[in-house]
Amino acid sequence: MLFLLVMLLVVVLSITACALLGRGCGSLAEKGLRRTSLPKALRGFASISGAGAVAVYAWGLLGVAGAIMEAEDGGTDSAPNRACRTSGWLERERSGDGIVDYSVSWAPLDYVCETKGGGSYTTDDVPGYVNPAVVGFGLAAAGCAISAGYVTELRLRGGGARGEGETRRAGAP
Repeated sequence: MLFLLVMLLVVVLSITACALLGRGCGSLAEKGLRRTSLPKALRGFASISGAGAVAVYAWGLLGVAGAIMEAEDGGTDSAPNRACRTSGWLERERSGDGIVDYSVSWAPLDYVCETKGGGSYTTDDVPGYVNPAVVGFGLAAAGCAISAGYVTELRLRGGGARGEGETRRAGAP
């Protein structure tokens, strides 16, 4: 059941990434990058960065889905699950601290194997670059979106870099 939920989430995230990428590229290509206003360009770059974060997270989820599929497979040679059989797992089994279950950590994205002694360890089913890339793209998207709002606010208040905004009449406070 968890496998199907993860696969549904991968599909939804893939569609979201495509929509964000289309929105970002469309806003940048509408008038050309040089003639696009700064706030609109920043919003476009925020959408593209958001698409990157969502796409990389979906890629990591595919690794988790593969590990879940192996764990739920059952049958001969299924205990402990194959995804948790990292280096040193046989020594842990012999010492009585064997693998009893698994769980999924959604943020940061990891496949976690749990042992009898209450310990746990992560496997390498999620590539090591996924979580840092998601954070990097997410921060870039947030920074561009906040900057776009700040530039828009400055221009509306009349403090734009090119003197854009409201003009005051002579004698007005």
